[in-house]
Amino acid sequence: MLDIENLGLIGVFIAGAIPWMEAIAVVPAGIVVGLDPVATLISAVVGNSITIILFAYFASSIREKLIARRVKSGKPAELPKLEKALKAFDKYGVYGLAVLGPILIGTQFAAAAAVIAGVKPIRASILIITSLTLWAIAIAAAMVAFDITI
Repeated sequence: MLDIENLGLIGVFIAGAIPWMEAIAVVPAGIVVGLDPVATLISAVVGNSITIILFAYFASSIREKLIARRVKSGKPAELPKLEKALKAFDKYGVYGLAVLGPILIGTQFAAAAAVIAGVKPIRASILIITSLTLWAIAIAAAMVAFDITI
């Protein structure tokens, strides 16, 4: 049976899966409204991880479709988030991109940029999901330690 907590966790899962709604943003929101911190963390990370894997494995085709959509709407072909991600990759490498991706450019774009730059999709996914999980754990632990809720 679905109660309000389970509905909240489903919402956290879905929000974590939406690009630009990173788990590191969804975890604090879930905790603030009173959801169980561990369940919130797991829901957000799993939701976010699914889209990281999809972006990594379909990076090239996603890039081509985004460019085509931008050109069709009269915008320049450059993808600002992806360009930012590729610059981060050039500057910091795959490990730096994995660590900084969740807070600077988004995990999905970090995964896509890593693959476009030559990292195998499985490696990019594992590194970025690991980094995302560590960030989410740190944020959740801080929120619990400081008792931040409504």
